[in-house]
Amino acid sequence: MLSEPRSGRLAAWGNALLAGLVSPDDAVLAIVGEDAVHRVEGLPGESAPVGLTLALGRLRALGVAGLRVALPAPGHPLGLSGPPEFNARALEAEEAVVCHGAAFGLVPEVYEAGPEGDVHAEVVWHVLPVRQAPPADVPSLGEAERELAEALREATEVLSKLDVAGSGPVAEAAIDAYRARAERGREVLAPGYPPRAVRVLELAQRVGLLVSLAYGNGHGGAVSSAEMRARTEALRPVERTARRAQVAAYNAYVEERERGAR
Repeated sequence: MLSEPRSGRLAAWGNALLAGLVSPDDAVLAIVGEDAVHRVEGLPGESAPVGLTLALGRLRALGVAGLRVALPAPGHPLGLSGPPEFNARALEAEEAVVCHGAAFGLVPEVYEAGPEGDVHAEVVWHVLPVRQAPPADVPSLGEAERELAEALREATEVLSKLDVAGSGPVAEAAIDAYRARAERGREVLAPGYPPRAVRVLELAQRVGLLVSLAYGNGHGGAVSSAEMRARTEALRPVERTARRAQVAAYNAYVEERERGAR
């Protein structure tokens, strides 16, 4: 939850490119991020993997008008609309991009390459058919914002009750990294997104930070297996709320386009 999902970068900057708000070079640079390279496989009309610039242009030509994000988890097909084959691939990757305007979806597969000490990630996006239907369990931005405010309170209470420490080198490094990202020009979304989407995504990342620290800080005060299970059960709905809000924020561009077309 702390790291920005690759599907989020692809959807956000892909939407900005489709809207003509950024250049292809800038969009691809933002999507690739710290990865070595991204390629797209299974694109109609292409027999081999192609680069992101060509792929985004081809998707636009095929009728794609926007990109949505899915962040599914076991028992929670968040943002998916089927068919089962696509849902299964997306669930395995824990993320996917679903096209709006054409029945395609993209699921990332990540490979590690390079010698020890200099390992880098290479990403292949697999294009698959999807069912054009409303995505599962995605709230509106307003709903997501209200849910997040409550989830933040719940997460803080849970951590306090279960004596999960928010200190130590690992926790402090995570908090420092979060603050550094927040101070880098607030680049949590691409141009063209409404301010409320930026606000919701930032709050979702903050809630996700608390959940990640709770899971990553060992047992804290939970000394028994029963107490550890209680912590997991208490944090699960908080984590789900943060994922729902992330999807709502990334999908805000398409939702606004749909409202404007009505």
